[in-house]
Amino acid sequence: MTSINKDVQLQYEGYLNTAQLWKNEDILGLKQIKLAKKPTHQINLSLAKKLRLGKYVERFVVEELKQQQNLVVLAENIQIQNNKITVGEIDCLLNLNNTAIHLEIIYKFYLYKKSNTNNEIDHWIGPNKNDSLRKKLIKLKEKQLPLLYNIHTKPLIKKLNLERKTIEQNVLFKAQLFTPYKENVDFNLINKKCLKGFYIHVSLLEMFSDCKFYIPHKINWLRQPIACVTWLSFTGFKTSVTTITNNKSAPLCWIKYPNGTLNKFFVIWW
Repeated sequence: MTSINKDVQLQYEGYLNTAQLWKNEDILGLKQIKLAKKPTHQINLSLAKKLRLGKYVERFVVEELKQQQNLVVLAENIQIQNNKITVGEIDCLLNLNNTAIHLEIIYKFYLYKKSNTNNEIDHWIGPNKNDSLRKKLIKLKEKQLPLLYNIHTKPLIKKLNLERKTIEQNVLFKAQLFTPYKENVDFNLINKKCLKGFYIHVSLLEMFSDCKFYIPHKINWLRQPIACVTWLSFTGFKTSVTTITNNKSAPLCWIKYPNGTLNKFFVIWW
């Protein structure tokens, strides 16, 4: 396996090992698709390095869907247009167990932030505070899923010989979650299996001065930390990460403790 294919394989496995953000119950009426867990398999995908992380994930989702029994992908990444103006995009239309499904795909990184609300949904925000779980859920409910019923989607539905009234709507919403360093956070609605690490303010990094670090490219945020990378000393890491946080960007990093334990964490600037 070439180094490029190995990287894609590890990214795919990182995607597979990310849990759905909620299970069993619906959130705001949004239902997660139920997929059978399959053994990890080797994939043969050639993906452009410049693809956005979201596009990588969409390709990985299709690979996962192909492993399911009684499932056929009917269409994916369909631009819905009014003349030459794009109205929106439908992520995927599929047939599962003879049921047509409109599937929207989401993969997010969220940090738990304290607030005065008791609603779990309101605590989860993006690493740079310009995104939140609530905003995304509302966008899904009010914009992305209703696109199926837009007049400009009719030609696609007709072409696939589907009837809109029989199409179910699901989401595949996966996320990696991070909580404040050494703080116990209790939540029940959100899936605890999504927890992947912690986050800490850049000014508090000195407590890790005896550790080593790695700053992966964003596409490798999907991956589990591995030992065989070029680790940075604390001094080199702090210099690099401070440059990033000074630009008001919160990077995901890997930490290697003196005992060899590996973990993921975000360094925040806010």
